[in-house]
Amino acid sequence: MKDKFYQYILNLQDQITSKLEEIDGGAQFREDLWDRPEGGGGRTRVIENGQVFEKGGVNISAVHGKLPDSMQKLFNVGEADFFACGLSLVIHPKNPMAPTVHANWRYFEMYDTSTELSTGSRKVINSWFGGGQDLTPYYLFEEDAIHFHQTCKTACDKHNPEFYPKFKKQCDDYFWNAHRNEARGIGGLFFDYCKYTSDSELANQTDRKMSMEDWYNFVTEVGNSFLEAYVPIVEKRKNLPYTPEQRTWQEIRRGRYVEFNLVHDKGTLFGLKTNGRIESILMSLPPHVQWHYDHHPVAGSEEEKLIKVLEKPVDWL
Repeated sequence: MKDKFYQYILNLQDQITSKLEEIDGGAQFREDLWDRPEGGGGRTRVIENGQVFEKGGVNISAVHGKLPDSMQKLFNVGEADFFACGLSLVIHPKNPMAPTVHANWRYFEMYDTSTELSTGSRKVINSWFGGGQDLTPYYLFEEDAIHFHQTCKTACDKHNPEFYPKFKKQCDDYFWNAHRNEARGIGGLFFDYCKYTSDSELANQTDRKMSMEDWYNFVTEVGNSFLEAYVPIVEKRKNLPYTPEQRTWQEIRRGRYVEFNLVHDKGTLFGLKTNGRIESILMSLPPHVQWHYDHHPVAGSEEEKLIKVLEKPVDWL
């Protein structure tokens, strides 16, 4: 499964970066191949100062080794080895009318270090998928929010009609800046610890048993839907006129994005705790950001409209 999923994200990275270069029409992704001393490495691709995209990264990694003490406590296990691979992307358009987008699809395995199988491999004691995709607008176009969520729902419904409402709520809960009491954006999907479930582990009789192959099919369905979810929105907004004041608002809101990633984001914290490549971990941060003391938008403005939506999750569909 790990080889199969790694090959999938290699191909998906190629598809996404090619399409984004086509949309930008100027800048191209710079590629860095890197190795992790403890085991594994990755392929980082970053675009900067384009005609459409001010900063963006589409990264894949596959790392392995001894599970750090901090992660052993998190997973409530003793000594173990791990393998983790995934694709993570963040795209920051230049135009404040075009939203920032984030997505991640990942796979994790944990091994019993005391047991070696007859094949020479180690015993997998746990494995799961995770991921999702979410949108962070600076100016709210409700039709964009509906399109993004409808694309997410369509992908989910092919596998289980309960997935979209469940993973939409998990996204709203996860991408919540608790110290600001507001959402980072208008959400999408977030799922984690998606693993094989036996009959005895089902919460109720209406739940569906999911094999790892089932979860692979679901996660790749969502991954394949990403360009359909985002491209029509950025194409529609990338050339809209904007003022210096609207650009300032974009940079103030980007500050909230930075706060979430550095304070709350699990992926960032996991990368830092496992000696990940710092340039790849922090590629999600936008190049131009502002923090204004006690800033509040003008009453009745488009900026205030966005804030009102971020104070309480919306059922866009």
